[in-house]
Amino acid sequence: MKRSPKDNAESHRRISRRAMMLGVLQLGFAGILAARMRYLQVENADQFRLLADENRINIRLIPPARGLIFDRNGVPLAINRQNYRITVVREDAGDVDLVIERLKKLIAFDPDSLEKSLKEMKQRSAFVPVTLAENLSWEQLSEVAVNAPILPGVNPEVGLTRHYPLDTDFAHVVGYVGPVSDYDLKRIDDPDPLLQIPRFQIGKSGVEAKLEKKLRGQAGIKRIEVNARGRVMREIDRRESIPGSDVQLTIDSRLQNYVQARLEGESAAAVVIDTHSGDLLAIGSTPSFDPNKFVNGISVAEYKALLENEYRPLANKAVQGTYPPGSTFKMVTALAALEEGLVTPEETIYCPGYTTLGRRRFHCWKRGGHGHVNLHDSLRRSCDVYYYDLAQRVGIEKITAMARRLGLGQEYPIPMSAVAEGLTPTKEWKLAKRGEPWVIGDSLNAAIGQGFVLASPLQLAVMTARIASGRLIAPRLVKSIDGVENPASDGAPIGLRRSHLEHIRNAMFAVSNSQRGTAYRSRILPDDLKLAGKTGTSQVRNITKAERARGVFRNEDLPWNRRDHALFVCFAPYNAPRIAVSVVVEHGGGGSKAAAPIARDIVLSALTGGLPPLGAYPRQDRPRISEEQKKLRLRDPRKESPVKDRA
Repeated sequence: MKRSPKDNAESHRRISRRAMMLGVLQLGFAGILAARMRYLQVENADQFRLLADENRINIRLIPPARGLIFDRNGVPLAINRQNYRITVVREDAGDVDLVIERLKKLIAFDPDSLEKSLKEMKQRSAFVPVTLAENLSWEQLSEVAVNAPILPGVNPEVGLTRHYPLDTDFAHVVGYVGPVSDYDLKRIDDPDPLLQIPRFQIGKSGVEAKLEKKLRGQAGIKRIEVNARGRVMREIDRRESIPGSDVQLTIDSRLQNYVQARLEGESAAAVVIDTHSGDLLAIGSTPSFDPNKFVNGISVAEYKALLENEYRPLANKAVQGTYPPGSTFKMVTALAALEEGLVTPEETIYCPGYTTLGRRRFHCWKRGGHGHVNLHDSLRRSCDVYYYDLAQRVGIEKITAMARRLGLGQEYPIPMSAVAEGLTPTKEWKLAKRGEPWVIGDSLNAAIGQGFVLASPLQLAVMTARIASGRLIAPRLVKSIDGVENPASDGAPIGLRRSHLEHIRNAMFAVSNSQRGTAYRSRILPDDLKLAGKTGTSQVRNITKAERARGVFRNEDLPWNRRDHALFVCFAPYNAPRIAVSVVVEHGGGGSKAAAPIARDIVLSALTGGLPPLGAYPRQDRPRISEEQKKLRLRDPRKESPVKDRA
């Protein structure tokens, strides 16, 4: 069929438009090719000419500077120091053995460390840098750099390593860092690429471990040009790393130093807490250790010595250790009875020195008994029989409920390792865990802080702070992160009758300030510094009949590790409480003899801001106290730990 002239004209127009569009696309594509050719052949000609000569571009991570840790006054507790080190990339080095032999002529290698590096090199990918030597001098680093042409794949670097200026004072609180291990990598679900860097340091314990992600920071990236012999030619591009967050703790480094010094020589722990904010002002545990030895790997001999020490220096007894609280628990039992209306402060109970339950006798610590005692006397003189009687009236469930209200039997979310939950037992707990029903004798033991009851020094300090303040004080360890304040607990009212708390506080005051009080020898003279406290002795084991037959009657006659634990809790000043303190001396014997004097000294140091003034002690004790103070290994943290930059 013959097409009309009109159809032919329309078809021609369509073909022309399509041809034009196709021509435009072809021109655009040709333009892109021309621009790309100019980029490759003109703008980046030098770079690609080097690549053509068997050079290549490597991408490497830039480790961030770890965040710093400070005390509440800005004194550095964990800082970063420059670390000169030598790394090698196996695929760039070629003959690794030859390169190492050349290096040995320049620097001295530790045989064990070198063997570890070679083993690590075989386990890592060929392109991953492995540290051969670190903590070198500037002269050693310079000599390696000068000889770089004959050391393919070897890179002299300036890195950062962790340092703890106040070492043993904060070993249990701040913790320490160490090189990433295979175990660390296995227990992390989504590991940061930074962790793949050999000997990259991460937190292993304490605040360093619990706040690892905030302290670590974010990696940067650099692109470097490496020639065929593995030598770095130049850095092409860099994206800087982001430093970790700085952390400020609530701890006062001066008070912490005094606590550690005062506890020295004992296997002991002490906690100081602010009764208004819940700030932890000191967390002491002795003996301690130097965390700096763990940073680059502690020797087998040194680590073995720490493990075999019967005083357990690696354990943070202040938060990890749990002990029967002994008579310090009697305030809990008393408050439970008062709140339930099962006893009045004036009611007296007769103590002949024991209570008979069935065929068993439960003895008071005073064999001859205390006679008739009321609530005030029972705490002041620490009568056990009084609390045996209350236990049978109140029952374990209500005693345990009061213990938990006062802060026992719970794990506090502070960033420290292995914070203990303690134990406030119930009938259900014993049946589930022991497969045995609860008996009345269990309640009698629990009422005086023995049996199944367990508490840490941290929990005992919280308990005391709540009694002193009448509020639900919660411990706080982190004051701020990067300058942003970490909110403290609002400390809601504890919900106990004020008069009941006053009876307990008055009795605690009598413990330390009445001549018949169990801690009268550890009293403080000035009215504005007086403390109110409670002694406790935690029985480790009974003296057997066979031991008594051999003449073993006293706690001091037993081997050290079989003696009773000594405890003391207190708050001060009595009229306007500011701090609460708990002290536990493992196998120290009686709380009045071993723990109370330490707690008194810590209170004085905390309230006066320095060495306890001799005028606060009874006159006859001042010469002895003066001599003891001279022996304390004290230091000024502000002078020993000047503010440092990240690098």
